[in-house]
Amino acid sequence: MSSRPFLSRVRRALPDLHPAERKLGELVCDFPGELASYSASELAALAGVSNATVTRFVRRLGYPSYEEARRHARAEQQTGSRLFTARATETEISDANAFARTDIDNLAATFSGIELAEIDALARALLSARKVWVVGYRAGAALAAYIYWQLTQVIEDIVAIPGQGHTMGEHIASVGDGDVVIVFGLRRRVSQIDRVLDALDRTGARIAYVTDEGASPRADAAWHFRCETASAGPLFSHVAVMALLNVLANRTIVFAAEAGRQRLAEIESLNEALDELQ
Repeated sequence: MSSRPFLSRVRRALPDLHPAERKLGELVCDFPGELASYSASELAALAGVSNATVTRFVRRLGYPSYEEARRHARAEQQTGSRLFTARATETEISDANAFARTDIDNLAATFSGIELAEIDALARALLSARKVWVVGYRAGAALAAYIYWQLTQVIEDIVAIPGQGHTMGEHIASVGDGDVVIVFGLRRRVSQIDRVLDALDRTGARIAYVTDEGASPRADAAWHFRCETASAGPLFSHVAVMALLNVLANRTIVFAAEAGRQRLAEIESLNEALDELQ
């Protein structure tokens, strides 16, 4: 069987499908989670087609049975694609509080699994590290830039990677024992994330892994913070991740003590002299 992703198969097949099958295919393209969740009869009823149409449809995609197609769709669903969370029967959310309530639940669930002592241990490790590296891809890139910006106030040797035009190999070649690396592995994770983590582990650096709630544990991570990312809408929420970073940055500044205060004072003095901030 071809290893082509489930949705790619459906999209490629659409132009050649008979009208009833195309109607089903268009529904699946818009709401692929329906096939992952429903039985063949339920999907047929939702699309307004016959059970036989569902059978012909999955065979045209190259699957021997509906169950095999559903297993493939479920496997793709586990990658975190938000396409798979949309539902054909959903009504539009008109209450912004629904998002707030979900974020509050995310915060509670996230911090119920994290001890302040874990965050404090990472904060102290950051301050004593030879160098701090922050790795982020996709949504994680913005979060990496944020924690870099916050920590640079008390940590001089810190860098967010990958840098523009650089390969990860060029960066990892400089990582060494005594370093701390914060890695963001949030859905949907890039395919090379495990190889990057393996390479970082071989450097002897300590790894702090920040992920969504669905990431598998890694024995090589000194810290693994799982953050709830549920949302009332089709996109993941990163409110809990930001809250974690807020605590980490503040605790790091607290532990930086007098040396940190001196660096902060110097930064503020330069900001004033350069007239860079209002």
